[in-house]
Amino acid sequence: MKPLRRGQVQRASEEKGTIDAADRKSTQEQATKPMSKRSEVYSNDDPIAVEVIRDGRLRSRVHWEWNGNHVRIRAPRGISKRRLNQHVKTIVEEVRQRRARVRARADTDLEAMARRISRKYFGGEIVWHSIRWVSNMRKRLGSCTVGGPTDGDIRISDRVKDWPNWVIEYVVAHELAHRKHPNHSRQFWELVKRYPKAERARGFVMGLAFQRGEDAEDWL
Repeated sequence: MKPLRRGQVQRASEEKGTIDAADRKSTQEQATKPMSKRSEVYSNDDPIAVEVIRDGRLRSRVHWEWNGNHVRIRAPRGISKRRLNQHVKTIVEEVRQRRARVRARADTDLEAMARRISRKYFGGEIVWHSIRWVSNMRKRLGSCTVGGPTDGDIRISDRVKDWPNWVIEYVVAHELAHRKHPNHSRQFWELVKRYPKAERARGFVMGLAFQRGEDAEDWL
């Protein structure tokens, strides 16, 4: 074999270093690249679709999010199948319980919430005819009729039923405030701000609308 001269040795070494660096980069990319594992449907009287993703960016914690009857679970790539199945089972059960509580929300609960908000934050001075859940609102989260044969009827979209309770309270407070101020005037917002978590809840709504590519102003 013909010996390499000094310059050739250096170039060979540089080439090897380049290959090693490329190998390391490829390995790192493989380690951090999320990998979809499986999708399943857990069937009973309330079917839940579950998507499990093994994510190389996670170290120990399992993350999950819930939207309707769909659950997306992100787990560390190295988690054992047994532990992962345990997590999935626990998460699915929790989602089922939450969905059951959502279905149990009735118009009577909404009425009680409205009365509590009116008494606690508006001095009991807000008067309305009825408040109920509806399923035919495509964008708006709530509406309040002022004048006419349906004066004082408040409707809340059932899309918000599984939202945090303090956000639902904000939507109700928002519609109650319209009983005194039909438009979004300065006086209206001053009244709404009597609800302590108004700004936080409004931020929640704006963030969700942004995530879905919609304008939050069309929701309320």
